[in-house]
Amino acid sequence: MVLTVTVNNSIQGCKVSAIKSMFGSQVIPPNKSPHLRKSGSRPVVFDLDGEQGNTEMEGLLHSTEPSDLKIPSLPISTAAIMPSPILLWRFKVLLFFLWGVFCCKIGWDSVMRMSVNLRDLFLYEAFLYYNPLLLVTMMVWLWGVNLWVFAQSTISYAKIFDLDQNHLTHREIWKVATWMTIIVPISMTAYLYLYSHGEVSLAASQPVFLYCAVALILIFPFDIFYLSSRYYLLRTLWRIVFPLQAITFSDFFLADILTSMSKVLSDLERSVCRMVHRQVATIAWFEADSVCGSHSIGIPIILVLPYIFRLFQCVRQYKDTKEKTALFNALKYSTAVPVIFLSALKYHVLPDRWTDFYRPLWLLSAVLNSLYSFYWDVTRDWDLSCFTRIFKFNKPSLCSYLLHGRKWVYFWVIGSNFILRLAWTYKLSAHLRHNYLTVFTITALEMVRRFQWVFFRVENEWTKMSSKSNLQLSEISSEEKDKLLAPSDHNV
Repeated sequence: MVLTVTVNNSIQGCKVSAIKSMFGSQVIPPNKSPHLRKSGSRPVVFDLDGEQGNTEMEGLLHSTEPSDLKIPSLPISTAAIMPSPILLWRFKVLLFFLWGVFCCKIGWDSVMRMSVNLRDLFLYEAFLYYNPLLLVTMMVWLWGVNLWVFAQSTISYAKIFDLDQNHLTHREIWKVATWMTIIVPISMTAYLYLYSHGEVSLAASQPVFLYCAVALILIFPFDIFYLSSRYYLLRTLWRIVFPLQAITFSDFFLADILTSMSKVLSDLERSVCRMVHRQVATIAWFEADSVCGSHSIGIPIILVLPYIFRLFQCVRQYKDTKEKTALFNALKYSTAVPVIFLSALKYHVLPDRWTDFYRPLWLLSAVLNSLYSFYWDVTRDWDLSCFTRIFKFNKPSLCSYLLHGRKWVYFWVIGSNFILRLAWTYKLSAHLRHNYLTVFTITALEMVRRFQWVFFRVENEWTKMSSKSNLQLSEISSEEKDKLLAPSDHNV
């Protein structure tokens, strides 16, 4: 086949392409097609039935290569001054480290300026205002790690939590946590510095301004700051407080996390109470008859609220499903109520009465609550079936898959969960809350325990959903098979 084409412009080139496609030859894309060639690559010459076709095709390519197809490359000087992503990341880490050292230095110098008698009370109050937000920031960081691990596995957490396409990924969660890590310590450093230098009114405004800013960001009605995710969080919190509808997985999952943050909520209530009564940057709250003092009845009430919410969810779940397991789960959360209120009685009874009668009851209820919660975590929430999955890895779970099926993972998680469940009682006890550094450490460890719990709980839910889907598919396929094998009434 001899193909003679005289190319004068790009229109004739298109005709050639059309003629070649009619005869079964390869087609050259149009001039402006992005598939013609990559930037910086050479033109491709097609073999078209003989040497003459090659010569004419080369002429066609040369004639149809106008100047507008040549993509200009960046100048060498411009490319040279653009830093690499690794260099930018290292620079950000260096700035973050220097900022942390700067805040610690100013905060330490501010504390050392105060007298020894007031220093401990001052630190206790400062921790009270910023302890909730610091622990929430830590929980956000850990939640980002959870999402990152889920993204690396086959678990579809978006399907489990019924999230839309605009849900936050682990990168966006970490971005939020980064800003929280920067803003909260800055406000705390400003509070310490201003108070130690005599600017009490300005120091008192720092936590007030920070709490107001956080509240405004959460309820901001415009489509900025991840509006859909903020709405999802607020809607879930509303469903937790008022469980008037069927309980979803995200409802009781977030409610379980709130039980681990009961101490955070208690400190939050005390902080807001002092802000409302203008007791910030004072020691009036330390008096026994103070509205926001250590003897306030609001402290045990706020501590117990997450467990009450979770108990109501279990009752609602039993009403919907008639499963007795929900009632046993409700019983587990009810065991936290005596721990909290027996501890609070220390401020309202005589010391001898507390030591002889109420303290043994408090210890007994604390041990019962810890052991019951530990048992439920392992056998129900994680579905380890009385530790049998420690030794059987026929169906690798999330953690066993990521860590190559090593048994020490389960030994570590179960052992640490048992120890931290026992220590968890410490933060629920109102009469131990003045040891603020110890309580802060134990609460942070409770966050770590909940962080480990999330992996197994979400994996267990995903396994149940997958098994249910497979069962439904098998039922559908069996029904279709029965229909095909059923005798027909038609006569052939």
